[in-house]
Amino acid sequence: MDLSGATPLLLMAALFCLALYWNGGKRKKGKLPPGPAPLPIFGNLFQLDPREMHRSLEKLSKQYGPVYTIHLGSLPCVVLCGYLAVKEALVDQADDFSDRGDFPVFYRFTQGNGIAFSNGEKWKILRRFALHTLKNFGMGKSSIEARIQEEAQCLVQEFQKTDGAPFNPINLVCRAVSNVICAVVFGNRFDYEDADFLRLLDHFNENFQIMSSFWGELYNIFPHVMDLLPGPHHKIFQNFEKLRHFITERIRLHQKDLDPEAPRDFIDCFLIRMEEEKQDPLSYFNMETLVMTTHNLFFGGTETTSTTLRFSFLILMKYPDVAVRVHQEIDGVIGTNRTPCLADRKSMPYTDAVIYEIQRFISILPMGLPRAVTRDTPFKEFLLPKGTNVIPLLSSVHYDPTQFKDPMSFNPDHFLDEKSTFKNTDAFMPFAPGKRICLGAGLARMEIFLFLTTILQHFSLQPLVAPAEIDLTPQCTGLGNVPRPFQFRVLPR
Repeated sequence: MDLSGATPLLLMAALFCLALYWNGGKRKKGKLPPGPAPLPIFGNLFQLDPREMHRSLEKLSKQYGPVYTIHLGSLPCVVLCGYLAVKEALVDQADDFSDRGDFPVFYRFTQGNGIAFSNGEKWKILRRFALHTLKNFGMGKSSIEARIQEEAQCLVQEFQKTDGAPFNPINLVCRAVSNVICAVVFGNRFDYEDADFLRLLDHFNENFQIMSSFWGELYNIFPHVMDLLPGPHHKIFQNFEKLRHFITERIRLHQKDLDPEAPRDFIDCFLIRMEEEKQDPLSYFNMETLVMTTHNLFFGGTETTSTTLRFSFLILMKYPDVAVRVHQEIDGVIGTNRTPCLADRKSMPYTDAVIYEIQRFISILPMGLPRAVTRDTPFKEFLLPKGTNVIPLLSSVHYDPTQFKDPMSFNPDHFLDEKSTFKNTDAFMPFAPGKRICLGAGLARMEIFLFLTTILQHFSLQPLVAPAEIDLTPQCTGLGNVPRPFQFRVLPR
């Protein structure tokens, strides 16, 4: 690990951290798995590379096994590495591993509020409400399929305007993907040139990148210290406040013309529930929860899907033989005149396998989001005290050689049987398994298929460099794997 640039920061961290952490790491009763011996204050920081945290954790598992304890600062975390360890915890003992673990970079903003970062009864009630409401507004139904198809056509029109000139797809793809969740949450889509909308997406993109960087990882290890030190991590919280303001203004507009008999979207439904429970001092339905829940849905419904699509473009350009076969399947099943639909997927096993392999290969959230155990939990020969943080290494599942024949290579055959029929596997976990599976997993699957097939129906993707020169290694990796910026051409087929 190259610490030359981080040494002054770490020295300052030691001074501030001493008082804050010296007594903060008192062990709870229990029996945690063994792991590398931690240093006071710093824990196992010097055995980790915050620029590639998941790689460091995977490397340590070769020495300490698939289940071991790492100390991030003074915080002990149990690491789960490989398919069997992750499955045994998050699936076989799903209830025990269903709390959200410590995530300081989000907690400072959410304070444990909203769907993604709440726990206990509050989380159960909010998740149940969100699932029911989103279903009523088309999630998983033909109405949301039509919405995605419409937005995919808008994206095609924007691509056509480039007239074969090189461009970076990040902004257009983010606008298209975000508009789908906007229609569900806010009740309307935004014009691609709407200034407020563009600023909102800029904040999301910037936050995802910083949180996936060295600075974001360091903040999660030493949050109290990093609050006192200069650096780009402070931009995260400035952007969060701007996002809060945007969402709050949208909620106020909804309040002005709310019709309890005809809710238009998720925000309306939440406001109606707030009114119904306004006399209950213990109600979880209040303005702050609405703001945080809306943010969770908006962030989750934009960043990971748009990032997956950008990676998809890069991968298809790097492996043109794969792209040719996908084009052939699109031409044979869909043709050139009608819009792709979800029903086509059953007749397109190779395209389906390519999409699954892209998600496996990029492992968009390599460490998932941290979990915590809901009670004192027996696990294997250990006893994890209630509240113990758990890091499920999803990247280690996707690259597990016991589950995938050649995990280091991009190979759609990982999801095809000997008859070239699509086959799924329980080791495919891009949305995290168990009780905390991504709320929008179904929507994301629909979007990736419909956006990608619609683009490829109309265009061939042309890189500006030779395919061998296309670099698939992330620009940064932490919360997520973020692709390197790139330009390409889209040529009409």
